[in-house]
Amino acid sequence: MSPIENRPFDSLQVGDEERLVHTLTHEDFSLLATQAATIGAGVVDPSVAATRAFSIDAAQIGWASALVSALIAGRLPGAGSKLVRQTVETAVAAQPGDVLSIVAKVMARAPQGGRVTIEVRATNQRGELAMAASADVVAPKKPIVAEPREEYVEQMRERGRRYKILIDRTRDLKPLRTAVIHPVDEASLMGAIEAAREELIDPVLVGPEAKIKRAAQAAGLDLDGYPIVPTEHSHAAAAKAVAMARYGEVEALMKGALHTDELMHEVVATDTGLRTARRISHVFAIDAPAYPRPFFITDAAVNIYPDLLDKRDIVQNAIDLVIALGIVTPRVAILSAVETVSPEIRSTLDAAALCKMADRGQITGGILDGPLGFDNAVSLEAARTKGIVSPVAGQADIFLVPDLEAGNMLAKQLVYLADAEMAGIVLGARTPIILTSRADNTIARLGSCAIALILARHRETNPP
Repeated sequence: MSPIENRPFDSLQVGDEERLVHTLTHEDFSLLATQAATIGAGVVDPSVAATRAFSIDAAQIGWASALVSALIAGRLPGAGSKLVRQTVETAVAAQPGDVLSIVAKVMARAPQGGRVTIEVRATNQRGELAMAASADVVAPKKPIVAEPREEYVEQMRERGRRYKILIDRTRDLKPLRTAVIHPVDEASLMGAIEAAREELIDPVLVGPEAKIKRAAQAAGLDLDGYPIVPTEHSHAAAAKAVAMARYGEVEALMKGALHTDELMHEVVATDTGLRTARRISHVFAIDAPAYPRPFFITDAAVNIYPDLLDKRDIVQNAIDLVIALGIVTPRVAILSAVETVSPEIRSTLDAAALCKMADRGQITGGILDGPLGFDNAVSLEAARTKGIVSPVAGQADIFLVPDLEAGNMLAKQLVYLADAEMAGIVLGARTPIILTSRADNTIARLGSCAIALILARHRETNPP
């Protein structure tokens, strides 16, 4: 792990920032306080180290004070800092599982004495201000390199952390009886078996029996206890699994080694499929470490060029899902290339209409705004710069994209360029459909299964 370098006074400028995202856990009281003392040990003025700010007695300090201390000692200015004064205010109660977006910023710089004033603000996953703090610090004069506590840094930016939280929420839920369609390669078969081991699904393997067993042998998997429903090929597997869902033999479907189009052809079939009154749509659940909350992109896999009424259902499907996952009133950003309505850009017209449909009760459960550029949807600072006043800008939970091409590219860019994880589910059908990709890793596949399980059990207790 790379060492942490401090920021000597001469290198600091007003406006310099440090940003991080952290999910609060039960251990944070001791972890954050210990981190502040550990990084600062030997390089913080002893007279300061004994103060409230750098005490390692977690029982005597709150998470907010400990967090500010850790930021000052470890990040800005870092090792060698001397705390002069600190004030901390908490606005809303913080709980384990809260996802905090934290910004530490240099607000003032005094050459005489080498002092800087640091402002720290933390907002939770609902966009609420959780903590505001100010600290006067004597910045270090010379560069110092300190070794971070490994477990602390790993927690701060652990990939897939939010999926693990979802998986933990399923521990008291009955596994979902799931038809796994055409699992004839190692990746799809392993994903199903891992989900079964985590008690997320109770799999029924549907497909060519010989190919499934060869895949199991290649992956070193024992299929004892997992029923196989034999079919001739992938087309037949999709048709059989959909029929099983239609007649209540399974509660969900999970895509294996077949094309999405092949599966969805059977799902949307008029007489034999799983249609409801809603348009069927897809949602990617994105865990991006740099964003302060989990967020959802729709539709990036099923509807290619949705019209206005399609988008109404796509938005409603996503809102219903996110509510089931525990976000009481999701914020929906309707994305376009610009923030103003233009007759030359259809997505801006759709955005304006969708917002009015929400005003009239045609879309319920969420707060909609648009058109919004992606920058304004994810950044309060970008929205303020452009003069956008919005309850959604900078804190969106759901991103409605103009079409499948835009959504698919956005989601994959986040995975490959922003270190994000991506789980997927199809909504609007009679049963949840777990839509995995061959490129998905284990945690993404488990995240998709956890989402389907939570949604299905939520529907049982909250029928439409």
